[in-house]
Amino acid sequence: MKITGSSSAAVTNVGAGAGAQAMAAPVQAEASAAPAAALQSEVLKPAAEALRAMPDFDAARVAELRDALARGELPFDPGRLAGLIQKFHGGR
Repeated sequence: MKITGSSSAAVTNVGAGAGAQAMAAPVQAEASAAPAAALQSEVLKPAAEALRAMPDFDAARVAELRDALARGELPFDPGRLAGLIQKFHGGR
């Protein structure tokens, strides 16, 4: 959240009633979003549990690919890899 001098000046010039209403608006918006968030959470719960049950990576598959690379059975183009990395990270 960005705070600037102009918005703080506006807050000090607002009366107590209007200021309280302005501060309550975001809280009301969050409260109305809570049922939607709970529904989304329930819908995604099985997927989240399945994801937590999975290992961070498949060590057997990594070893299989590493061995295939070492044997020359898996093509590897370092120039293409570099281009993809540059494209993904914005090519600074």
